[in-house]
Amino acid sequence: MDALTPTSSGERDRAAPLSYQHTWIKQQDLLRERVIVGDDFCWASGDGEGGVGSSLRYVGGVDVSFAKDDPSIACGALVVVDLQQRTQCGESESAPGVIHEVYDVARLTVPYVPGFLAFREAPILLRLLEKMKHDAPSLYPQVLMVDGNGVLHPRGFGLACHLGVLANLPTIGIGKNLHHVDGLTLSRVRKLLQDPANISKDLVTLMGDSGRIWGAAMRSSSGSSKPIFVSVGHRLSLESCISIVRMCCKHRVPEPIRQADIRSRRHLLNTQGTTPE
Repeated sequence: MDALTPTSSGERDRAAPLSYQHTWIKQQDLLRERVIVGDDFCWASGDGEGGVGSSLRYVGGVDVSFAKDDPSIACGALVVVDLQQRTQCGESESAPGVIHEVYDVARLTVPYVPGFLAFREAPILLRLLEKMKHDAPSLYPQVLMVDGNGVLHPRGFGLACHLGVLANLPTIGIGKNLHHVDGLTLSRVRKLLQDPANISKDLVTLMGDSGRIWGAAMRSSSGSSKPIFVSVGHRLSLESCISIVRMCCKHRVPEPIRQADIRSRRHLLNTQGTTPE
């Protein structure tokens, strides 16, 4: 992918030249045609008739952390949890246990531009997937949770879609912030969540003005006051995405992504001696 090198670290948050954005939009439009919105996998989200071999077991999570004093220094983390192994995280709660982790520290030259996160973060995350496929293929994730949106995106092609298509892997987008698309705004979603008909529900589907279902706003744990935004990345239905997220949540953020965030920050501090953002 083309890299745009900022002349100073402060420029990372400025908009890329229009020519780059046009190129990125074209790439997103081409790759979006390959997205599969629907279940396309060979495992079951439970104990299938074929036992462990046919059931979902290994769920990956990816996240990227940045150095506070030099935000061009990034640490990508890929963490895999085993749904059949649980670790205690409270008096009566347990979370899927981490069975594999891999990191990559690199200097990123592409700036952050809203709506184009994949062009900054996808390369380092794809390297992690390739490394794991080579070094630990037996533990390679059957599905990947991404700290970023899937189809819930201004052009219907967020980071989770980008990674899913290029890695040919079922992916789920987990957004902490809402992209305003198709009439969906944060105030509108809050009203939906606070509606008496929905107040006891753990999620509401996000239907835009066009009638399209973009994803779901999910209260992923009993102690969470803020929703996460779940959307299809690739090769999964929204129903399957929601089911898998529920299996992995004991906190607001699903455990694979939560652990990738915690461990990428720790790795950055331990190896680079720098405080994460």
